[in-house]
Amino acid sequence: MKNLFVKIAAAGLLMLAPAIAEAAEGYSTANVNMRAGPSTRYPAVAVIPAGSSVEIRGCLSDVNWCDVEFYGGRGWVSGQYVQALYRQRRVYVGPQYYRPLGIPVIRFSVDNYWDRYYRNRDFYRERDRWSRGPDYYYRDRDNRDRDRDRDNRDRDRNWRERDRDRDGRDRDRDWRDDNQRGERQRDDRQRGDRQRDDRQGDDRRGDDRRPDRRNFDCRPGDPSCAE
Repeated sequence: MKNLFVKIAAAGLLMLAPAIAEAAEGYSTANVNMRAGPSTRYPAVAVIPAGSSVEIRGCLSDVNWCDVEFYGGRGWVSGQYVQALYRQRRVYVGPQYYRPLGIPVIRFSVDNYWDRYYRNRDFYRERDRWSRGPDYYYRDRDNRDRDRDRDNRDRDRNWRERDRDRDGRDRDRDWRDDNQRGERQRDDRQRGDRQRDDRQGDDRRGDDRRPDRRNFDCRPGDPSCAE
């Protein structure tokens, strides 16, 4: 029985050994963003200060990006900003050093990775879009932005057209009001001219009337005074 327990413990250690070996200690060479995926287009989740120690959990085979752990957080950093100790010297992490450093070659899946590490992040709500890749996400977002801009332009154009129509109606109303006011003023002037002409005519007719003979004092010998 004792030997059985020893064999089980040894088997467990053998199973754990690859997991322990498949990681490497690294150092950031600059203030670099740790991102939610292996591209600069993925959201940044933290900033790793230059010279900080990181644990390299795995790297991609096709692009030089590595999954790292920094102060308990997980994310992706480009290998050109991470160095590791290899044969007593620091080297930038690249595919040729993965195996000697004990770094596993891994794959990236938004669904699995984000479910594990980013459920409390705001960008997790758009996981379905991000799962198609950052290029698709940004293309989709650009399309949405263009649609929104087009809608805004349409609303602005409709507002301008309504304002122009309203201005046109206001100008027409002002033009009609001016015409009506001008016609009233012209009618008033014509009415005043007619009244003035009538008064002047009455004055002239009054001057042309011969005075009543009885209004004059007749002088002796004036024939016009003869009755």
